Order: sequence, then structure tokens, then C-alpha cells
Amino acid sequence: MMGAGMLRFLLLLVCLVPGAALADRLKDLADVAGVRSNPLVGYGLVVGLNGSGDGNSGLTRQSMQSIISRLGLEVGTNDLDAKNAAAVMVTAELPPFLKPGQVLDVTVSTAGKAKSLQGGTLLMTPLMGADGEVYAIAQGNLVVGGLGVQGGDGSSVVVNVPTVGRVPRGATVERMVETSFLETEYFVLNLNRPDFSTASNVADAINAQFGQGVAVAFDGSSVRVRAPADPAARVPFMGLLQDIDVDPAAPPAQVIINARTGTVVIGGMVRVTPAAVSHGSLTVRVNEDFNVDQAATVVNGQDGGVVVPGNAVVTPDTQIDVQQENNPAFVFDPGVSLASLVDAINAVGASAADLVAILEALHRAGALRAELIVI
Repeated sequence: MMGAGMLRFLLLLVCLVPGAALADRLKDLADVAGVRSNPLVGYGLVVGLNGSGDGNSGLTRQSMQSIISRLGLEVGTNDLDAKNAAAVMVTAELPPFLKPGQVLDVTVSTAGKAKSLQGGTLLMTPLMGADGEVYAIAQGNLVVGGLGVQGGDGSSVVVNVPTVGRVPRGATVERMVETSFLETEYFVLNLNRPDFSTASNVADAINAQFGQGVAVAFDGSSVRVRAPADPAARVPFMGLLQDIDVDPAAPPAQVIINARTGTVVIGGMVRVTPAAVSHGSLTVRVNEDFNVDQAATVVNGQDGGVVVPGNAVVTPDTQIDVQQENNPAFVFDPGVSLASLVDAINAVGASAADLVAILEALHRAGALRAELIVI
């Protein structure tokens, strides 16, 4: 029978066996420099909780006092109870080109002792960028996917994570992030996976579509593209540019091993030079037991015999069992492919742990023509 670890290993290998090269859209291979999202963060207050808030937290009560004072009321922190309120951190991603008045989703996470945000409402919270400027304002009712319930005897049930929620379309953009998209002379395409061959293929595909000299690959990660002089033509040009089909270069030969889970991923370009492998398994079991003999002495008297207990005698009883599997050796021919490598390893019934040992030994011997990465 094939173990679950080996089955998972085979499924990964099926996905990585090299086949016919498929062209990818340029938008899936590279990003446009300067056109990216920007992280936003803010500190806020969630109210309306059903007793699952921060309790007597000084930070939360001070935040409540600050908000109430801005509304024209005067109240001391000692007069406030934060069991129905929670101090939270609010985060969001501001996509490029989003204009003031448009909305985006926000994530709300507890910053204090709150047990759950279920049923809460986020009060008006400014969201700032890395430069300290406010780019959006968040407010709204939370959607919490988790659940937390606690009984009077201290027992509790927690489902998923009730201390994190989201406010769909809960933030309104107040400021746009300026870009040089309409002013720059060149667009720069940054590859998601730097590779000199892929960068050259991208430049060739662009030049074949728009003419020679439009694109130049100036390193293994970036391709420079001449932008249209007319700003009105830049958006259509970029739309056509990102839909160009490009044949990416074959990935490097790599074997990735997750030592914690036993997962092994072998790339389709992996090759093995001539090598002979014999993998056996020696199992030694030692069972240690003790026999206790309660010694006794019989003393005969007028009324009969009397049994007098003596000192207990402990005798160790050790059993050693040695089992050794006699697995056959197998030989790799020159330049053997991934499929042959898998067939040979499966022929000896190797488990995921055995596979890791075999690959490490082949790499140490110099027979595995691939980079071995352990994560």
C-alpha cells in the first residue's frame, strides 16, 4: 500500500513534469514600476460589543474619553466602562489610481483584551500612509467570521478568530497617491521572477508587436519600454502591452524539501548523472521488562507453618528484536529525467522520509544536477 506522504509526493510531481511550453500574458509575468498598492493603517475604537470588550483597559477608556470630548461632552475616564468597547488597529490596501470618493475594504484587529468583535461598529478612523498623511477614513459595521462563547464556570468555545473582522467598502478615499504614469518617458516592467532569458523574451515579444527599439532588457529583472508621447494613448498602449503572450524561460532545476512536513517538490528540469543507490532500513526494538520475585520463608511451629515474607528480588528481562529490510539497489543512467527518477524511487517502496535521505545523498555525491533547498 502506498502511504499518504508518497501519494502527496506523486501528486506534486505530476504537476511539475515538463510538457509543452505555454505562453503567459505579460501582466502575469511582470508589474509596472510605480504602479502598486500602498498600505494604510490607523487606530480606532469598536463599540456595541456584548460584554466582550477590553473591560477596564486604560487605553480603551482614554480613547472613549477623547472621542466623546470631540463631540462636545466632558466625562472622566473613571466614569467609563469599556466592557462593550475595544481598541483596534485598522489596516487597508490603497490600490493605484483610486480617486477621492471611491471606497475600499478594511480589516479590523483587536489591540487590547477584547475576546470578540462580533456585532461591533467601527467608529470614524483616519487611515494614514507611510508618510503620515491621511488617505482614507474608515467607519462601519464589522463582519466577523469567528465566534467566541464563554460560560460562567470558565469553560469557553472559540471558532475561527473572533478578534479580527472586516468592514466591506468601509473606507472612503480622501487623497489620491500621485504617480508618474502620465509624465514618464519610459515604462519599466519588473519581472515577478527575475531571469535573463525571460527578460530577453519579453523584450523580443514587445518589439515584435510594436517595432524594433521599443523595449530593451537592461538586466535580468527589468525591461524598459518607450512610452507614447501622447498621454491619451498611454492607457490603450498599456492595455495592449499587458496582453502580449510571452514564453517564459524554463525554471531552474531545484529540489525543495520541507523538513517539518516531509513534503518534497522536484522541478521538471532536474537531472541525475550515473549513480547506484541502495536504500535499506534497519529497525532495532528493545523491550525492557522486570520480573519481581517475592521471596518467603516458612517457619514450622506448634500451631502449624507460618509464612514470613522476605526481600523482593527484581530480575531484568530484556528482549531485543532486529529487523532489516532487504531493498534492492537501482542504477540511474546518464541524464535520467524526472519520470525515471520517480519510477526508480517508487520501485523500492521509499516513503517520504526515505526520499529525503536519498535526494540528500545524491546531492552530496554530486549526482543530483539541481539546487537542493531545505525550508
